[in-house]
Amino acid sequence: MKVLGIESSCDETGVALIDSEVKSNAGLLAHAIHTQIDMHRAYGGVVPELASRDHIRRVIALTDQVLDQAGVAKKDIDAVAVTEGPGLAGALVVGTSVAHAIGYALGVPVIGVHHLEGHLLSPLMADPAPEFPFIALLVSGGHTQFMKVAGFGEYELLGETLDDAAGEAFDKTAQLLGECYPGGPAVSRLADQGAPGAIELPRPMLHAPNLDMSFSGLKTAVLTAVKNAPDPKDETFRCNLARAFVDAVVDVLVAKTIRAMKMTGISRVVVAGGVSANRQLRAALTVACRRRRAQVFFPPQALCTDNGAMIAVAGLARLQAMTAQERAAAVGRIRYCAKPRWSLAQAAHPDEVDPRQAHRNH
Repeated sequence: MKVLGIESSCDETGVALIDSEVKSNAGLLAHAIHTQIDMHRAYGGVVPELASRDHIRRVIALTDQVLDQAGVAKKDIDAVAVTEGPGLAGALVVGTSVAHAIGYALGVPVIGVHHLEGHLLSPLMADPAPEFPFIALLVSGGHTQFMKVAGFGEYELLGETLDDAAGEAFDKTAQLLGECYPGGPAVSRLADQGAPGAIELPRPMLHAPNLDMSFSGLKTAVLTAVKNAPDPKDETFRCNLARAFVDAVVDVLVAKTIRAMKMTGISRVVVAGGVSANRQLRAALTVACRRRRAQVFFPPQALCTDNGAMIAVAGLARLQAMTAQERAAAVGRIRYCAKPRWSLAQAAHPDEVDPRQAHRNH
């Protein structure tokens, strides 16, 4: 079964094709991503209207590119998976409308996918791939949370950030250090040159007896350090502050991951989302899990950011869980739904959503 995946929730347009008959690499035949980073950098963050318009320009061309790379004709597509939410409303509408147009034209089912479920299942494309159950750390620019994953569609929220996501804190810190958007790679690069312990920053909620987190206070501490610095543009200071910030974030995430394993008795950890590409976090979690004889899994480096492959994988899993009647009902159904706000707990029932949170077209 060949599934086309389309992702357009924010500032990356991603398209991929997977084949369930191919056992290696989760059946990934081809994928392509266009990032809008250069376009949004001038504004210091994502501009929703510009993002939506760029998705319109890219999605069809990327679809053709992926099919050409895979050597697959459009008529051979068996299903289309698309991100329905959460994300930017206009950007989601672009992806869902294109997906349903393709599905209707080909007479194949269209499967709506939760964006975070895509990230959650993205390590299934790693080699080796994790088995259920596992603890998932979803860490990105918009989300930082721990989930207990008993199986496909069986997700339990264990804890999350009470304010800023870790990725957002990276972006704000980069801005304070005079670096451009996006901040993660820039801060990580500066941190590599910094001296451990040269600057002390707080570890918010490090010892709280739960799995909740907070990064707004850490961001404020970085701001205070910059304001009090004799020369905030000094390269040594910038590198040391970046190192202090990265160490603080990594310490919190590693400590909470260990606590999650102790609380659940599960010694298998999956880390996904854009920040899962961070070198320091990967290294620290790998060491911490090895010491406890636990396993840790990351998605392939090229598939840490938003991409169509993770959506195709999640869509295939959802398709395989459907009955024959449900699959038949999904064929030719002219209905798409963009859900800017959508909890992962609702992903098990993707058609159930508060109408106040959805932009529907019938």
